[in-house]
Amino acid sequence: MKNAMEEAVVTQALTKRFGAVTAVDRLDLRIARGEVYGFLGPNGSGKSTTMRMLCGLLDPSAGEGRVLGCDIRREAERIKERIGYLSQRFGLYEDLTVAENLSFYAGVYLVPPARRRERMEEIVSLVHLAGWEEALSETLSGGMKQRLALGCALLHEPEMLFLDEPTAGLDPISRREFWDTIYHLAQAGTTVMVTTHYMDEAEHCDRLGFIFRGKVVREGRPETLRAAAGRERVIALTCEPVVEAARLLQAWAPVLDMRRYGGEIHLIVEREVAGVDEAAAYLRDRGIRVTRAEEILPTIEDLFITMVKEQ
Repeated sequence: MKNAMEEAVVTQALTKRFGAVTAVDRLDLRIARGEVYGFLGPNGSGKSTTMRMLCGLLDPSAGEGRVLGCDIRREAERIKERIGYLSQRFGLYEDLTVAENLSFYAGVYLVPPARRRERMEEIVSLVHLAGWEEALSETLSGGMKQRLALGCALLHEPEMLFLDEPTAGLDPISRREFWDTIYHLAQAGTTVMVTTHYMDEAEHCDRLGFIFRGKVVREGRPETLRAAAGRERVIALTCEPVVEAARLLQAWAPVLDMRRYGGEIHLIVEREVAGVDEAAAYLRDRGIRVTRAEEILPTIEDLFITMVKEQ
């Protein structure tokens, strides 16, 4: 497999079947070293199954893959030694303190005893838990628990992190603090593969892959994906009364999707069928006051929803 040493992840026709169900379907994937790669898709699209195969936790049904130069079939144990894995249900021991959890996982990950205390201190600082070392884990907030879980996954200084919906259920501040740590790690050269349902997080990945029914259907840098939106255009409208405007637009034939953001409406319409002028005229003809109407670049959320509907 070419360039396997130059890239953190390379797969060719990677496939996983569960009986008659194909969860991952001949997946070709490449992730560069030092990259933050966002893996997006609806529930059941194959994200977690792909990640588990790459982590050496699940055997493929067909195809091949390498992680950090190691074959995912023959060298699963070597992969596990060099990566960190974190899901939204990471197994912290809530009856242990922060320090005791870190000490336990340092042993699990075979951190050398001479290095253990220094590494634990580095992790406490990195995940912003200084002063909480003696607190029972069950007393921590959701965001702090997840930062501790991340710290445990980082104790052995992994070259790559696999994060499976790591911020699910966290408040916006906790999510921002968690991602600040991820950016810090990426800047230091750690490769990150992350699945998320928060589209604002996806905007900050280096590259994105949209997976649906086990296949990557779109891939690229966020700004490139937005600029290359195909047959759809996104129109932003500020109008009043906005509730009545939204009701009217739901019945307008060119609309593929519509969402409200406070007093603003975003329409996705077919590019060849309607534009800004047509949308504004449709509302004004029905007594709606339109104060702003312009075409905007689609957000990652727009692309995600359109992709799911297309597929």
